[in-house]
Amino acid sequence: MARALVEFAGGYQLRKTLRAAGDDLSRLKALHREVGEIVADGARQRTPRRRGRLVGSIRVSPRQTGVSIRAGRKAIPYAGPVHWGWPARGIGQSLYLTDAAKASEPRWVGVYARGVVKILDQVKGT
Repeated sequence: MARALVEFAGGYQLRKTLRAAGDDLSRLKALHREVGEIVADGARQRTPRRRGRLVGSIRVSPRQTGVSIRAGRKAIPYAGPVHWGWPARGIGQSLYLTDAAKASEPRWVGVYARGVVKILDQVKGT
């Protein structure tokens, strides 16, 4: 499956510093959820609708190292073809997830930057 990837330079060093300061990284995971919800909300608005099942399948999966925004599941196997397209079947691409990430980038980058600074300000020993 193809993926859109945004990489935060210094993420490994940030996690290493937080661990060394005794932080359990749960605040970083919460920040990733907040950023992911911004993108997921935009994706829900852009998702093509017939019955609404695909929109309802969009979810945020935060981790300490990042966040994934996913759509579809076993009962909704058409999420990938609707997003990326399937020319042989006459399905054009909609790019509802990647377009949402691009469109909301100024917002989520700001939220992420402020969140990292806030976490670092709260950690003693950094």
